[in-house]
Amino acid sequence: MASAPASTTAPDAARARLVEAIVATGGEDRAAFQRLYRLTRAKLFGICLRICGTREAAEDVLQDVYLIIWRRAGGYEPGRASPITWLATIARNRAIDWRRANPVRAAAGVEEAADVADARPDAAAGMLDAEEGRRLHLCLDQLEPPQRETIRTAFFGGVTYAELADRRGVPLGTMKSWIRRGLLRLRDCLRDDA
Repeated sequence: MASAPASTTAPDAARARLVEAIVATGGEDRAAFQRLYRLTRAKLFGICLRICGTREAAEDVLQDVYLIIWRRAGGYEPGRASPITWLATIARNRAIDWRRANPVRAAAGVEEAADVADARPDAAAGMLDAEEGRRLHLCLDQLEPPQRETIRTAFFGGVTYAELADRRGVPLGTMKSWIRRGLLRLRDCLRDDA
C-alpha cells in the first residue's frame, strides 16, 4: 500500500503538533508551552505588529497574548477551530484592545522604521499556513462581496468593527451582523472542506 504524499500529511502533522501543544499547555505543561511558543511566535508577532504598528508595542502585546493562551489553553476544543486560527484570534483581539486603548499617533517614515527580526517558521508550519490560507481564501471567495471585503479588512487589516461601520456609513450593529453572518458562512465552508 502506497503512503500518502508528503504534501498532504505535513500540514496535518504540523496541525497535530499544535493541537497537542495547546492541549498539553492546558494541563500546565511548561515544556509544551515552550514548544507552542517556538512554533507560533513568528506568526503571532506578525499579527501584533501589523495591528499595533510598532515593534515595542507588538512585543508587549505578544507577551499578553501568551499569558492569555496559558490561562485559556485548557478550554481549547480542537474540533471547533484549527489551532492556528484559535491562537491568531487571541493575538488579533488583544492587539485590537491595545490599539483601542492607545490612540494612533502619526506614523513615522519608512526610513525611521525599525528592522524586523527574521523569524522564519519551519517548513511544516509554512506548509500548514499555506494550506489553511488556501482553504480560507477559497471560502472567502464564496461570500458576498460586501461580507468578503469587511471580513478581510477587519481580520487581515486589523480594522475595528466601529471603523468599518464609519467607512461604510452603516450603524455598528449592522456591521457586526454582516461580519457575524459572513463568519458563520465561512465556518461552515471550512468545516465542509475539512
